[in-house]
Amino acid sequence: MSDPGETAQSNAPIASAGPWPFITRRTYVLSDNSRVIWRSRDHRKGLRRIKVHRFAAIGGHLLRALWMPRQLNWWIATVFALGASLFILGSLLILAPAIGQPWGLQESAANAVFFAGSIPFTTAAYLQLFQAANVREFLPQGSAKPGRTAVFGWRPHNIGWLSCALQLPGTVLFNFNTFDAMLPGLNWIEQDLEIWVPNFIGSILFLASGYLAFTETCHAHFAWKPAHISWWVTFSNLFGCVGFMISAVFAFVPPEPLPFDAVTISVFFTLLGAGGFLVGSVLMLPETARPEKT
Repeated sequence: MSDPGETAQSNAPIASAGPWPFITRRTYVLSDNSRVIWRSRDHRKGLRRIKVHRFAAIGGHLLRALWMPRQLNWWIATVFALGASLFILGSLLILAPAIGQPWGLQESAANAVFFAGSIPFTTAAYLQLFQAANVREFLPQGSAKPGRTAVFGWRPHNIGWLSCALQLPGTVLFNFNTFDAMLPGLNWIEQDLEIWVPNFIGSILFLASGYLAFTETCHAHFAWKPAHISWWVTFSNLFGCVGFMISAVFAFVPPEPLPFDAVTISVFFTLLGAGGFLVGSVLMLPETARPEKT
C-alpha cells in the first residue's frame, strides 16, 4: 500500500516538511489554485485542527467528546486513560499507603494494580497500531478507498506507524514485568532479570515511540507549538515516557542496599509518567471532537 501523500505526478506536493528522514506535512496546489495541506497525524487519526488559545473552547470540545464510542480515537484515549489511572493508583498505594486503607487496599496490592493497568496500555497501544496500519492513502482531492484490513501492517517509513509499532512491544514488556513483580520470594538477580530488564527495555521503546509521536506534530525534531492541542497531547505523552524511563533506571536492584531510597524515587517517577499519559489521554478527547452541528 502506498504511503500517504505518494500520488500521481499531477498531485505532487509543492512543499514538504518533517523530522529527517520522515515527511509529516505536505502542501498541494489544486487545479483551482486552492491549497491543501496534508499532516501525518491529522490524516491518520481523522482529526481537524484545534487551537487552544481559548481554554474555555477546549472544555466545550471535551464535553462533546466524553461519549463517542463509534470513534476509534475515543477508545484509544479512554483505554489509555484507564491504564494511566491504575498506574497512578498503584504509585499512590506505595507512596501514601493511607490512601488505600478506607478501601482495604494495602501497599502489597500495588503490584496487582500495576499489572491491571498494563493491560489497558497494551490494548490501547494495539488499537493505535491497527489504526496506523489501515490509514487510507491521501489524495489532495480526497482520501482513496480503503484497502485490505491489516492486523499489524508494515510501514517503517511512516513515522506514525513506527511510533505505534515501537510502543506496542513496550507495553507487552510492561505486562511481563508487572506480572513478575507479583511473584513472591525473588532474589535480587531474579528481580533484575524478570522485572527490571523488561521494564528498562520497555521504557526505552516507550521513549522512542513518544519522541517520534512528538516530532510528528512538530514537523521537526523539536518545535514549540502550544497553540495546537495535538502538540500538547504528544508533549504530555513524551513527558510521561521520560518519567517511565527515569523510573526504570532507579528500579534496578543491586546485590547490596543503596545509600538512598531508590524504590521511592522510582515509584515517584512512575507516578509522574502515568500522570503525563493521563493528561495526554484526556486531551485526545477534545482533539477528536467533531464540530457542533448547526
